[in-house]
Amino acid sequence: MLMGLFEANGYKVTHDSPDPQGEVVVVNTCGFIADAKEESINTILEQVQRKAEGLVSKVYVMGCLSERYLADLEAEIPEVDVWYGKFNYRQLLHDLHDIEESSIIDHQVRHLTTPSHYAYIKISEGCDRTCAYCAIPLITGHHRSRPVEEILEEVRLLVKRGVKEFQLIAQELTYYGTDIYGHRRIAELVERMADIDGVRWIRLHYAYPTNFPWELTKVMREKQNVCRYLDVALQHISSSVLARMRRNITKEETIEFIERLRREVPGLHLRTTLMVGFPGETEEDFRELLEFTKWARFERMGAFAYSEEEGTWSAKFYKDDVPEDVKQRRLDKLMRVQQNISAELEAQKIGTVMPVVIDRREGAYYVGRSEFCSPEVDPEVLVAADKGELKIGEMYNVRITGSEEFDVYGEVEAKNHK
Repeated sequence: MLMGLFEANGYKVTHDSPDPQGEVVVVNTCGFIADAKEESINTILEQVQRKAEGLVSKVYVMGCLSERYLADLEAEIPEVDVWYGKFNYRQLLHDLHDIEESSIIDHQVRHLTTPSHYAYIKISEGCDRTCAYCAIPLITGHHRSRPVEEILEEVRLLVKRGVKEFQLIAQELTYYGTDIYGHRRIAELVERMADIDGVRWIRLHYAYPTNFPWELTKVMREKQNVCRYLDVALQHISSSVLARMRRNITKEETIEFIERLRREVPGLHLRTTLMVGFPGETEEDFRELLEFTKWARFERMGAFAYSEEEGTWSAKFYKDDVPEDVKQRRLDKLMRVQQNISAELEAQKIGTVMPVVIDRREGAYYVGRSEFCSPEVDPEVLVAADKGELKIGEMYNVRITGSEEFDVYGEVEAKNHK
């Protein structure tokens, strides 16, 4: 949105330039976990060094990291011209050249930083959950939904620009609507999005398992352009660990949740995230998590080791008592299990035909995705480029001919899937 505002007001904008030479650099930061914070800090330091060398004139910083640590960052890195938080980024346009509010051209046209055929749609900000390990509520505050009509209008505008695929995202997708409508309206929103001409795929991130809005599965089952894909972070399976995590769910309820999801949405590809090394996690808890992963056979799974985040419940009330080497050993073992599961599940796709969108050409292959694959985080479909030219952003029927632990290989069976 900020890039769109810049362009509407006469600026030329380059996203993620590897060698910035412009007058102004804006760094948008993340403050979620330690690795992301470190990357943000390193990027800021790189740009203030460029400023010191005279390669750029100004450095502005915005986003989650500065929302959370504004005072500390201002003191530590005074070379930054102005710091902004997560929500006051429009002020940057005022400050840049002392522009008056009345002279700013305002519109809601985004500058897409993704390939032109897909986009992310954020439907809400913030989270009302109180998970012990999570800093998101400290950064973004309470859950705030965007109005249904505003979201649908954004989708219509993006369709007119050629976007076909939409990743719906929120810190807590399934809570959508409760704050402004008094009840959950995620199913209605997705259904109305699916009815917009030109919307080919809708993919859902990130659901919460407790009090799941089951009317959503009816929409997923009945609307062909709603992908049979759901991203829902489960974190653990041990009831005692889940209780300490303040997840408001038990092992038995989690298993029942997964069974019902798969029953109500046949062919569903479930993506989840699991955590090892949470304070108090025993070897028995971890073995329970391993057995659960073998049972659940998640089509898509990521995992990470617990990292204490200051200000969270667990940082205040729990001791980070699992040694780092134990966390890493557990993480490696869990991902080896998942690697084998993924290899088996991807191999089962051999011989099937599925619609695939082509994202890019890379060496000897066109690289695409099926409805079961979200950009950047999931397995991809590789199609040999010497078999014929394919158009980036177009969908093709692809027969799967081979597989690896994560990616699959295929051949176009019929031109341009309709």
